[in-house]
Amino acid sequence: EVQLQASGGGLVQTGDSLRLSCAASGFTFDDYAIGWFRQAPGKEREGVSCISRRDGRTYYARSVKGRFTISRDNAKNAVYLQMNSLKPEDTAVYYCAASPYYTYSDLTSAIRYDYWGQGTLVTVSS
Repeated sequence: EVQLQASGGGLVQTGDSLRLSCAASGFTFDDYAIGWFRQAPGKEREGVSCISRRDGRTYYARSVKGRFTISRDNAKNAVYLQMNSLKPEDTAVYYCAASPYYTYSDLTSAIRYDYWGQGTLVTVSS
């Protein structure tokens, strides 16, 4: 059974940091890029960051570049999203997802992701 388990969300204040984790199982982790998406109340889902399957290329949305860092540990089948200098507009449910694709245009498109986790809520108070 394929599983992606996102964790690490919580309630923090503006300027604080959080580290989200995504634990994967049930598929060949090395063969998949992992992305983080988020959805705020009343808004559409948006891509936050992704990391390629083997060479570790990373992409970031403009809104989080310089504040968020994505990393992966293939030995542990895990991906992390370090979020620093959090802002109220970062408040959302964060989802991790797995994609077998490779190019930038594919990895920044939610429809290219085969597997999705259940999400973890991040709330940033002002």
